[in-house]
Amino acid sequence: MHTDFLLKLLQEAGPSGYEARPARMWLDEAKVFARTSHDHYGNAYAEVGPQQGHPIVLMGHLDEIGLMVSHIDDKGHLAVLGIGGWDPQVLVGQRVRLLAREGDILAVVGKKAIHVMEADERKNASKLEDLWLDTGLSHEEVERRIPVGTVGVIEQSTLLLGDKLVSKAVDNRAGAFVVLEVLRQLTESGTQLHHRIIAIGTSQEEIGAFGAQVSSYHLEPQAGIVVDVTHETGQPGVSEKKYGKVPFGSGGNISVGSMINPRIADQLQQVAQQNGLPYSLSANPRYTATDGDTLALSRAGVPLGVVSIPNRYMHSPNEMVQLSDLQAIIDLLAAWIKQVDAQPDFSRM
Repeated sequence: MHTDFLLKLLQEAGPSGYEARPARMWLDEAKVFARTSHDHYGNAYAEVGPQQGHPIVLMGHLDEIGLMVSHIDDKGHLAVLGIGGWDPQVLVGQRVRLLAREGDILAVVGKKAIHVMEADERKNASKLEDLWLDTGLSHEEVERRIPVGTVGVIEQSTLLLGDKLVSKAVDNRAGAFVVLEVLRQLTESGTQLHHRIIAIGTSQEEIGAFGAQVSSYHLEPQAGIVVDVTHETGQPGVSEKKYGKVPFGSGGNISVGSMINPRIADQLQQVAQQNGLPYSLSANPRYTATDGDTLALSRAGVPLGVVSIPNRYMHSPNEMVQLSDLQAIIDLLAAWIKQVDAQPDFSRM
């Protein structure tokens, strides 16, 4: 597994709708072993196998949650809106990289110090509208360099803690990494493929799975698997009754449910068992809250599987995954593709 590439990919700034930096890096890596392309909406494509026919697609989204400047006050402090789902508590005291026109600008998230809060204020949870960004620049410089609409992401370095990887943007750049590594493994193993296999680094998942909608409509896949993250249940306060038993070291978490094609879900489990790969199951009686929900409903409908990475501290500056789980998912999906028949039947009947 090319961990160095993953670490670099996670460091790139790419909030929803502004994924060009991680997309370029992903495509540059893919060019080594795959045919590559991209579309006007920010999706990145890497393709192996035959060049004709309806493809089997593997999706992982490249975007991360971020912030957008909405107002500049007369002192140069920046008000922001969330791009994607933030818990404002994790923003307090963080640093932010703003993707400004003339070059990136760093800022800190400002909040009143506890010493100057009234007693009742200390009891309240932070709200995004009560926080601000402080660049240290004058009002005039801020007005000139950081107009309304400028976007930013948390500024946080990656960290390896034993076999755990900690970083921003794990949700879901780790999934985009996995689907590309599947193609790399298939190519390096010399596998003769029956079908076009296309890995897609999708855009704008965090604000509505819009990139998946565009790419799946464009490609008309015959089947697809989405790789995303799910809540690791070894951390305090995460219910196994709700999310299933998904500890670190359990490999890929295979979704079962209404949106999921039952044949693909069964095949994934069988392949994992045959190859001695760890996996867990999660129940999704309605939606999966991934790009898969869009993929499944594209055009006449696409047979769908969803495999998720156990992840702690989702939508925070310090999301955590275990490297062996990433490798297990790469191995699982590569093995699944190898066993797909030349004329597969994904019918539910």
